[in-house]
Amino acid sequence: MPLQSTCLCLLVRDGADGVREILLGHKKTGFGRGKIVALGGHVEPGESPAVAAAREVKEESGLLVAADALTESARITFLFPERPAWDMEVAVFSATDWTGEPAETAEIRPCWFPVTALPFDRMWDDGKRWLPRVLDGERLRAAFSYAADNETVAAATITPLT
Repeated sequence: MPLQSTCLCLLVRDGADGVREILLGHKKTGFGRGKIVALGGHVEPGESPAVAAAREVKEESGLLVAADALTESARITFLFPERPAWDMEVAVFSATDWTGEPAETAEIRPCWFPVTALPFDRMWDDGKRWLPRVLDGERLRAAFSYAADNETVAAATITPLT
């Protein structure tokens, strides 16, 4: 079964107190429901991952970000041996320039989090392994294989993105 092509977009800003913040969302429906996630979703046929990321940001938060304002930060493969339909290849983008204010949608309740206090206990298990590195400017390639519970990472590899 081929991997699903998906994307994530990390929107980062300087917070009022000078601490950098990232926009994440409380997932209300579908895959990842109940978790705090980055904005993103499926790449539609004929779409580039960057165009898909910009579209998903708009759909999930109302924010407008240009595809050419996105920087590819990571390529991550997620494998769920107990649920192969969940397997995916994710293009992760970062942006610091967008228009608008985030608004709740049917799928996501967006919320800003300080990059120094990310809610890893409410996120997918892999996030603590790669997200801080990307937020520190590292570009990476990673693969995560989940255990039978589909909640815990059983194996991980992370290398530089070239």
